[in-house]
Amino acid sequence: MQLAGIHHLTAISARPRDNLAFYSGVLGMRLVKKTVNQDDVSAYHLFYADGEARPGTDLTFFDFPAAPERRGTNSISRTGLRVAGRKSLEYWQDRLRKAGRDTGKLAEVDGRLTLPFEDGEGQRLVLVDDFGAGSSSPWEKSPVPAEHQIRGLGPIMLDVRDLARLEKLLTGVMNMRQLRDYAAPDASARIHVFAMGQGGPAAELHVAEGKNAPLARQGAGGVHHVAFRTPDDAQYEAWARRLVELGVPNSGPVDRFYFRSLYFREPNGILFEIATDGPGFATDEPVERLGERLALPPFLEPRRAEIEAGLKPLD
Repeated sequence: MQLAGIHHLTAISARPRDNLAFYSGVLGMRLVKKTVNQDDVSAYHLFYADGEARPGTDLTFFDFPAAPERRGTNSISRTGLRVAGRKSLEYWQDRLRKAGRDTGKLAEVDGRLTLPFEDGEGQRLVLVDDFGAGSSSPWEKSPVPAEHQIRGLGPIMLDVRDLARLEKLLTGVMNMRQLRDYAAPDASARIHVFAMGQGGPAAELHVAEGKNAPLARQGAGGVHHVAFRTPDDAQYEAWARRLVELGVPNSGPVDRFYFRSLYFREPNGILFEIATDGPGFATDEPVERLGERLALPPFLEPRRAEIEAGLKPLD
């Protein structure tokens, strides 16, 4: 039983209008689902992905009026966004600077060319050359040319105080494998690489250990959780049983309508999720109209008028 890779990553924004302008208008990602946090319907939940809204391409945001994140350990510290080739990275370096966003230098890290940058709230991101491996689904209405569009997520960077306990969960419970380690670009730590499924940047966690580093405090510009892919309900139910059998405290099955979820915290406190690939975002609206209206799962539909009245327009 193997996880297939990164399913989605959910971060926090206190400025949803600016968030939409940046991730759709500058990064050229498609808003594939405009919905609400199912546990707090006063907040938007915005999903950006590729042209077909495939799992593994979803970068999502909760609209929380939170103070800025306090950076530190025991957190998800940087999110990889995959592109294909040096020319794409050079295109992005120019595009981001024209949009007023500073970038780091183009640099090879762990054998891949990378370009680090941040959004307007300090969300830490990095463009990673995935050498064009695998398929892509460009969005035809993106302001970014198809050959340079973001292809999906990965790898995801974690900072933790206790690597050994995390490693035990990743390899002993989640069936990941430890592949290698490399020096952080600033030489501050060794980065340990764990892989799922077929591996590659779409299926990797990169973990740095800082035993005495200050703890992070979650907030705007930070990450809420990361989710991992399981292909179908049968394997999802097997994961639910496995977590219980191995004594991992967890949420139990949660139906999010667009996918089914299991939530649990790794030993340092970072929130993990296992999510099914389906049924997908086209369950309640046609693929060509994704993200154009407020979508609500059936159990929230009777409250539509109330929910819409409590949300600020994004345009």
